[in-house]
Amino acid sequence: MGGALSEATGGPRPLIGITSYLEQAAWGVWRQPAALVPQTYVDAVSRAGGIPVLLPPQGPDAQPGADSGAESGADSGAAELAARLDGLVIAGGADVDPARYREPAHPRTGAPSTARDSWELALLRAALELDLPVLGVCRGMQLLNVALGGRLVQHLPDQVGDQSHQPAPAVFGTTTVRTRPGSLLGGVISGTADVRCYHHQAVAELGAGLLPSAWSADETVEAIELPSRGFVLGVQWHPETDPDDARLFDAFVSAGRQSPAGRKNHASRKNH
Repeated sequence: MGGALSEATGGPRPLIGITSYLEQAAWGVWRQPAALVPQTYVDAVSRAGGIPVLLPPQGPDAQPGADSGAESGADSGAAELAARLDGLVIAGGADVDPARYREPAHPRTGAPSTARDSWELALLRAALELDLPVLGVCRGMQLLNVALGGRLVQHLPDQVGDQSHQPAPAVFGTTTVRTRPGSLLGGVISGTADVRCYHHQAVAELGAGLLPSAWSADETVEAIELPSRGFVLGVQWHPETDPDDARLFDAFVSAGRQSPAGRKNHASRKNH
């Protein structure tokens, strides 16, 4: 059950950053730019025993419609922020700009969000440098691949011939994935699992050092990991939407508590 790890181990709860959208949103009488993320991410981290903290895009270009192409993430404090976290979730969302992996945009690729791409890439690179536990979800997995030099399939139906990975707008598909024995993911989810997916892009070419660790029946890569780090895992599906299967978030938050970065941050908090 989610949350059992925190109760069993005691001590400070890991501080888990969750990247967020920056979108035009409406609530009450207001309609204005807002930093937001589905509540399912917050709940999944909380159930696993972590303290969720939202990390909206930051920097001079972090405004809806203001994507001028400038790299706002690099000078927005991403490295300083990552050093204070015990784990980083790169959340799902819009397509990664194909220019990031040196390709022209497919007609079905969504409009780029330069501010979010820049911010999350800066956070991700800082996290990798610190060996901070990372969980990439859907877009987050794709961004991890791109950050390490990989490429993406921009419209998966062109390759697999159907819409099974994204059956309809706002409708999750169900995919059975098989995991690689002996992998990080295989130690958390052994054998096969039915997962909820919603994506029209996927890994085309793996980034440097990445290992594929799950596949669907049509051989789409459904998970990747970085064996040279303690816990860096990307999954193409949405584990945050399934409260009955907390294995991935439990393992991730536990890694945040036990990692060298997490232990250092816990010691610092105790002394203040």
